[in-house]
Amino acid sequence: MQLRHRQKGIGWFGLLFIFGTIAFVAIVGGKCFPLYMNQFKLQSALNKVATGGNLANDDAGASLRSELQRYWDIDDITRILPKDIKLRRNERGRFLIYDYEAREKLFYNIFIVIHFQGEVQVSGGSGSSF
Repeated sequence: MQLRHRQKGIGWFGLLFIFGTIAFVAIVGGKCFPLYMNQFKLQSALNKVATGGNLANDDAGASLRSELQRYWDIDDITRILPKDIKLRRNERGRFLIYDYEAREKLFYNIFIVIHFQGEVQVSGGSGSSF
């Protein structure tokens, strides 16, 4: 019974551990958020270009680069360049394909690396791949 009166709550080390864990999660979340926002802007730009209808021509390479560069400038997309987006054709249709890693410094020499890859189907037209 006396032991129960001495247990008043969390100790200093427990409190320090909880605040440290919360701080670490907040720092990692703060570093990862811009990487994912960039990915969402990239995905949005690719969806707009793929459904825009300008890629139905046989000369899709030049129009693709100029359309992508326009969205890169407007949305301030970083970590990948428009030239890294590939237009591929297979039996299911034509796809805009991307594959890149985003790297952000966390602490001294510790980095967060997130790998993004995906594909967006191009609507309409049948052109060649490049």
